[in-house]
Amino acid sequence: MSNRIKNLSTRELMAQLAKESEGLSISDRRDFLKHGMLAAGAMTATTFSGLAGATDAKNLPPMEPEWGRRLGAGVIDKPYGEPSKYESGVVRRTVPWLTAESIASISMTPIQDLKGIITPNGLVFERYHAGVAQINPQEHRLMIHGLVDRPIIFTMEDLMRFPSVSEIKFIECPANGGMEWKGAQMEALQFTHGMLSCCEWTGVPLRVLLEEAGVKPEGKWILAEGADGSHMSRSIPIEKALDDTLVVYAQNGEMLRPEQGYPLRLLNPGWEGNTSIKWLRRIEVGDKPWYQREETSKYTDLMADGRARKFTFVQETNSVITSPCPEKPIIKSGLIEIEGLAWTGRGKIKQVDISFDGGISWVPAKLKGLVLDKALTRFSLVTKWDGQPWLLQSRAVDETGYVQPTLRQLREARGTNSIYHKNSIHTWKIEANGEVKNVQIS
Repeated sequence: MSNRIKNLSTRELMAQLAKESEGLSISDRRDFLKHGMLAAGAMTATTFSGLAGATDAKNLPPMEPEWGRRLGAGVIDKPYGEPSKYESGVVRRTVPWLTAESIASISMTPIQDLKGIITPNGLVFERYHAGVAQINPQEHRLMIHGLVDRPIIFTMEDLMRFPSVSEIKFIECPANGGMEWKGAQMEALQFTHGMLSCCEWTGVPLRVLLEEAGVKPEGKWILAEGADGSHMSRSIPIEKALDDTLVVYAQNGEMLRPEQGYPLRLLNPGWEGNTSIKWLRRIEVGDKPWYQREETSKYTDLMADGRARKFTFVQETNSVITSPCPEKPIIKSGLIEIEGLAWTGRGKIKQVDISFDGGISWVPAKLKGLVLDKALTRFSLVTKWDGQPWLLQSRAVDETGYVQPTLRQLREARGTNSIYHKNSIHTWKIEANGEVKNVQIS
């Protein structure tokens, strides 16, 4: 091997070996590269170690790693699979001061670490009003009564005999981002936007069950009630119930987790997550809304003039850049991919634009993968970063033409007293060293 490569970095070494192999036949070139890299292995061990931090150099190419020289665990070592131990930091987190007690608290999904649009079951955000109900499915029942011709009580077996449907939909707490309404304070994407998840949900359309019961002509609303200690309940217009509302018993291919409403929950696609009642036990049909606790003292939006918006069901068009973000700073200059998520309760995402100067100018991003109705949509833009500061933003537009508003536009329309439905354009400040800060532009 040439003496010229002795003091080269790993990357330079690879390039030099490739250059010196030019002109050789394919077989000779492969042989040259193989032996050249093996001969350089011991000499470059410290370089490999430096690149990998605490990683043992003997496990790095061109060496054969030690895990390739032994047998692994058998197929029944863990009957229920778990993530790799190297992904132990990808977990739900909560803000301790957000609520008084954990039984009425919320945890956030680590959306900065997720790939694709499906949130794994163990990472779906949690929101409780009286803790997690532990329910025996054999003893659980769903009652449909009120303004119906035939009141019915379903067992879980009854419900699972109906033809099922599976839909990929997002679910979002209307308080997502609410801590940022008056000013930037959370230095983590998981805390600014983590009350958001997207799953494949399997169950029965609610309209099928309502048809079994026979809704009377005067039936205009339903009340959905949970079996948890708070008996969480929400009034829902009959139009939504007969449209795309699902009675769900499975999530991402398995039965619901207890924290997601096992064995039965409601799912109102695109609407406030609190309307998707967990541990669903009762549906009452009535001629007007009930104005329960969670739709009067909570989940209303106080306007600047003192009036409150009520029944603001739809989760408005929103987006956020997930990389870079405070948890995912820019490591080095050069080519990078700006990535993010967009979603809307109004249908499909039509386009997403990205600004590097705080909204002065915009460039279109690419929508990646599936673009589904009321589901998360990924977007990206490949660009170069040379160490210059950025005020990085994304702006989503849905298929109805609704454009994600600026923070100023949202405050002008709603004031600053609200907690819910903060869907304004979000700003990350990229520092010269690649660090990412949460800021607001008025």
